[in-house]
Amino acid sequence: MSRCNQCKIEILDETERCPLCNTVLEQTAEMENMYPDIRIRSRKLVMISRIYLFLAIVLELVAADICFFFEMQSWILIISALVVLFGYIVIRYAILGTSGYLAKTVVLTILAIIMFVAIDFSVGYNGWSVNYVFPSGILLIDAGIVVLMVINRKNWQSYMMLQIFMVLCSVAAVLLSFFGIITNPAVSVVALNISLILFLGTVIIGGRRARVELKRRFHI
Repeated sequence: MSRCNQCKIEILDETERCPLCNTVLEQTAEMENMYPDIRIRSRKLVMISRIYLFLAIVLELVAADICFFFEMQSWILIISALVVLFGYIVIRYAILGTSGYLAKTVVLTILAIIMFVAIDFSVGYNGWSVNYVFPSGILLIDAGIVVLMVINRKNWQSYMMLQIFMVLCSVAAVLLSFFGIITNPAVSVVALNISLILFLGTVIIGGRRARVELKRRFHI
C-alpha cells in the first residue's frame, strides 16, 4: 500500500505515482493477495501452451510412425497436424493474445477457413470447404458484428470497416462461382445478401454518424 502526502489518500494499486497529482508515493505497508496475480496466471498459461506444443509434436511423430509402418494414408497425418496447429494458435492468440474480441474472432475464423480448405485438398478436394465453410465463416463474422454492435451501442459505427470487408469477401465468394471454383453458390449468395443488408442498414439507420465514420475512414 502507498500513500500520497499531497492528496492525503491511500493507493492500493502497485504504482509509484499518485493517479491524481502525479506525486511520488510513499510506501506505507506491504499488502499481498489484494488482487489475483495476473502475472502468475499468465505464466501458467504460457507453460500450458508449451506443454501442449511438446505433446503435439510427440503425438505427430507417433502418428507419422504409425502411418509409415502400417502404410496408412498421409491425409490422416495432415489433418491431425492442422488440427493440432490450430489448437496451438487458439491458445497463443485467443487466450494469451492481447487483441480485442473482434480481432480474435475474425483472425481465428479466417484461419479455420484456411484449415478446412487445406483439409479438403488433402482428402482429394470435393469443394465443400469453398462451397459451404467459406461463406459460413462470413455469416459467422456478420453475426458477431451484430452482437458487438448491440453490446457496444455507443461506438457501433466503428464496425463499419469490417462490414465493408465482409461485403468484399462475399463478392469474392460469388465471383468464384463464375470461375467454377464454387460449384454451389447458394450459401455464398445468402452471405452476400446478409452482408449487404447489414452494411446498408448501418448506413441508412445510422444516418449522420455513419456518414461521418465513412468520411473519416476514407478521408473524403
